[in-house]
Amino acid sequence: MPFTCSDCGKGFPRSCQLKLHQRDHTSKKQFTCSDCGKGFNSSSQLQRHRSVHTGEKPFTCSDCGKGFTLSSNLSRHQKTHTEENLFSCSDCGKRFTRSSDLLKHQPVHTGKWSFTCSNCGKGFSELSDFRRHQSLHTGKWPFTCSNCGKGFNRLSDLKGHTRVHTGERPFTCSDCGKQFTWSSHLYRHQRLHSGERPFICSVCGKGFARSSHLQRHESTHSVKKPFTCSDCGKGFCQSTDLLIHQSVHRGEYLFTCSDCGKGFTVLYNLQVHQRTHTGEKPFICSECGKRFAQISNLQTHLRVHTGERPFSCSECGKRFNRTSELTKHYRVHSEDII
Repeated sequence: MPFTCSDCGKGFPRSCQLKLHQRDHTSKKQFTCSDCGKGFNSSSQLQRHRSVHTGEKPFTCSDCGKGFTLSSNLSRHQKTHTEENLFSCSDCGKRFTRSSDLLKHQPVHTGKWSFTCSNCGKGFSELSDFRRHQSLHTGKWPFTCSNCGKGFNRLSDLKGHTRVHTGERPFTCSDCGKQFTWSSHLYRHQRLHSGERPFICSVCGKGFARSSHLQRHESTHSVKKPFTCSDCGKGFCQSTDLLIHQSVHRGEYLFTCSDCGKGFTVLYNLQVHQRTHTGEKPFICSECGKRFAQISNLQTHLRVHTGERPFSCSECGKRFNRTSELTKHYRVHSEDII
């Protein structure tokens, strides 16, 4: 990116885009959202933002019906149907609609990052992401909550966080009435009702509600695992996964359960574990009302209603709705050989 912001390191392909961005750091935002108070530099940005509250998605894909708030996002999405101008990763086969996104993805396999954290070894493709990460180690944040002192890299993140203290949840699910602090959490939640899994694995066809879940799943198909643990020999597709794994050998846990003291290297795993103490089961089957502590358990349960059996035996073709059942079944064939 030839034009870089001197304040935050974010890069832009055009100087006019950089100038517009710099207003975020220097100027007062004239256009304010009446729903959440967020400010914008132009009326067009405000109009686009308002769709977050209204749920309006005026641009619809004619192939799959998915809606978008911006026409540019629709155009980019449509390329996934036509395979027009898609950029494919030679290591894992993942496809991107922009060459810049492919370049950002490639260090996942090569381990060659543009910026590497000297404290923990985590790598980044962009300077802005690297600088935001460093705040975790330095404790220096540009935006701080006046209620609890927690720091944030973005003003929008601080505004969202303050809702934790005020109890405000402005985003409501029209199906069940559940309220959310963030619009993104509402969108994700609504997929539980619709069953939508817009992120599809190109290898096995399995669908996911989140792109991050798809990315992690796709690595299971990749034969290449270039990052190997020197302690136990376990291989990983991503260098970041190796770093997280190595902390298990060192006995270093970033997150600890306050109830039982069990340690975790990933925050999400701690959150799931804590449900064993609280009894919380936030994922509900829309067919029968049964509740689950993990979304993966809900997805497996839904196959009882749909009849889906995505796991097939390579020996006889028999299909199963769980990988564990397929593994048990394979013993039948191994016993025949003996």
